[in-house]
Amino acid sequence: MFEAATGVTLLIDESPQMVLISSFDPVRREIARVALEALVKDGRIHPASIEEFVKRAQDEVGLQSQQAGEDAVARLGINGLNPEVIKLLGMLKYRFSYTQNVLDHSVEVGFLCSLIASEVGLDPNLAKRAGLLHDIGKAVDGEYEGSHAHIGAEFIKRHGETPIVVNAVAAHHEEVQPETVYAGLVILADTVSAVRPGARAESMTNYIQRLARLEKLALSLEGVQQAFAIQAGREIRVVVSPQQVTDERARDLAKTLRNRIEDELQYPSTIKITVIRESRFTETAT
Repeated sequence: MFEAATGVTLLIDESPQMVLISSFDPVRREIARVALEALVKDGRIHPASIEEFVKRAQDEVGLQSQQAGEDAVARLGINGLNPEVIKLLGMLKYRFSYTQNVLDHSVEVGFLCSLIASEVGLDPNLAKRAGLLHDIGKAVDGEYEGSHAHIGAEFIKRHGETPIVVNAVAAHHEEVQPETVYAGLVILADTVSAVRPGARAESMTNYIQRLARLEKLALSLEGVQQAFAIQAGREIRVVVSPQQVTDERARDLAKTLRNRIEDELQYPSTIKITVIRESRFTETAT
């Protein structure tokens, strides 16, 4: 009954007084945690009380999300955001990427965008708005298809954001073409926030192994001469033999590598794949 009401799976650990809550949705996990703690404290665990406490937990988490979104907006001094956008933004409070809280990361990206924009003579308010909203797609329900950048851009577009902000959100992983310099600011600030020392708790050994696996996977493809994982593993550049790989084959190889990375590797965020095919002719005059 509890699992059906919350959409999570309960795992009873061998250790005494230990229950594990499993779900891909961190908001559902939080609702289940709050409801389960209240049920255990109350002591009345039956279908009616489960339904009652789950409803209370949903309301409580909803209020906490709303407050978290409003606090994030207030910290950056942003005005005019749609209430639905603020509410969804607050749900990022329960999401983490390699132990980096996604809402804190979004606020940090907003600050960085504002600072950079001020230095180069751009609108800091517009820049920090785009930075704050860049990962909002991670909080959208799972039934939507596409990357979080695309989903987030579509969501804020439906709620009145300007084309500049929409494109900056959609393009922050370069899945679509950046149309303004503000998209470039978000790309830069997002990378700085994610890869700065201490931002994400991943051991150096695991980090190096992940980059090595990425390069090894690329090198296993026929016609690949060299592979370089760059930008902390957010991009892989592959150099192919022009004698073995045609332009058409190079395009197919990029798609093949993308599919294999998605199927075989675990990685945060997205990985950009660039296949390079070139011929060089060198002569020396004496």
